[in-house]
Amino acid sequence: RGPFIETVQKRGAAIIAARGLSSAMSAANAALDHVRSFLNKTPDGDWFSAVIPSDGSYGIDEGLMFSFPVTSDGNGNWSIVQGLPLSDFARGKIAVTQDELREEKAVIADLLK
Repeated sequence: RGPFIETVQKRGAAIIAARGLSSAMSAANAALDHVRSFLNKTPDGDWFSAVIPSDGSYGIDEGLMFSFPVTSDGNGNWSIVQGLPLSDFARGKIAVTQDELREEKAVIADLLK
């Protein structure tokens, strides 16, 4: 809650303003970290966030691409971490995001056939 969400939403613009350059390198580094997380075994008790097709976990529509807490076995297999507690605030934000993604998916539905 509070300024954190707004800060995250505006991070790309903040990087551009601070560096006078595109935030593309920051995005590239994030992509590399993402791949590294999938290629290496996740330490016990840890997890990382990744956009993957939903299996229905956390009430997200099956097949919808969504960010989940996941672990990797280091051999190309990943699994969604189940049972993390979610506050009412988090549930509300997740519901808003799912609705937005449903709308975006509907807009391009003809392209997915």
